[in-house]
Amino acid sequence: MHNSPIPKIILASTSRYRQEVLRKLNIAFVAMGSNVNETPKPGEKAKQLVERLAREKAKAVFAGRDDFVIGSDQAAVAADGTIFGKPLIAEKAREQLALSSGNQVIFYTGLALKRGKEIYSTVETFIVNFRELSKEEIENYIKIERPFNCAGSFKSEGLGILLFDSLEGRDPNALIGMPLIALNELFSYFNINLLTDLVGK
Repeated sequence: MHNSPIPKIILASTSRYRQEVLRKLNIAFVAMGSNVNETPKPGEKAKQLVERLAREKAKAVFAGRDDFVIGSDQAAVAADGTIFGKPLIAEKAREQLALSSGNQVIFYTGLALKRGKEIYSTVETFIVNFRELSKEEIENYIKIERPFNCAGSFKSEGLGILLFDSLEGRDPNALIGMPLIALNELFSYFNINLLTDLVGK
């Protein structure tokens, strides 16, 4: 148990989805945007990309030396190797879901935790097996849920669950870009026990 003042926790993201997941832990935090160029480097694989960007986002936010900064980034990779970004428009969402239909999509979520000059990071992998989707199902899903700001064009916390055949991974929160099991592990590297040191404080 730490007797020092409760550290400030900053989420380097304005994503309401990530904020909603982090609130599950009942820890106080503030959300701040990080202005980071998310363009992949030449030859950079999805797994390398998300870990690099998570670290860059954590570093980009101004914080005191005792503050914790959480950075996160996510990429979805289709069966043919295509990296899915946010579709932004219905046409792109239609393309992504058609490509995912009947196939496996791998989600890589980069997570970084920074305090002062010290930073730890990891990549959480989660696999989504899509059922065979009809054009009508895809159209209706897009019309109802409008998943234009979600990599892979679905919201697993909503109607997106109806698109799947099965899920493989240790933490479904990873699909929303905030794997809490991995975050707990990163805090442990700083000798912080979330349950006793920060939850409810």
